[in-house]
Amino acid sequence: MALDERDLAHLTRCVDLAQEAVDAGDEPFGSLLVSAAGEVLVEDRNRVGGGDGTAHPELTLARWAGAHLPVAERAGATAYTSGEHCPMCAAAHGWAGLGRIVVATTTEQLQQWRREDGAGDGAGDGAAGSPVAPLPVSAVLPGAVVDGPAPQLADRVRSLHRRSWRG
Repeated sequence: MALDERDLAHLTRCVDLAQEAVDAGDEPFGSLLVSAAGEVLVEDRNRVGGGDGTAHPELTLARWAGAHLPVAERAGATAYTSGEHCPMCAAAHGWAGLGRIVVATTTEQLQQWRREDGAGDGAGDGAAGSPVAPLPVSAVLPGAVVDGPAPQLADRVRSLHRRSWRG
């Protein structure tokens, strides 16, 4: 499905949250959960800088949905994120029963940028990357509806990642 202006506005907010994360010393990821009616329900940014490697915004959205949305409403909710879910977050998204995922950038893009910038491929290289395989959502959550990326946001997201890698 093609991204529309509403999708791009939500993705831009996600990138703003990713900017806040980098400014706070965290990794550049931001996400928000939007109801079927278009209401932003919750938003968060990455918070792994405090030492909790699970403090991803997408996991926060899934937990929030589990605590605040009836099961019947979860499938209609859309998760927007600056970068495609990691395997942990993809699994949480599935277990929470959430619907569509819209990404500003993909795991494949991030891996390519890391290689081009000499930051490794993001798999198993500790604080600079992930201790788990960088899999696309579809490898973890078969049947998930994932839309994106948004090419108009790629340069901004890549710049945030470069800042994060270089400290």
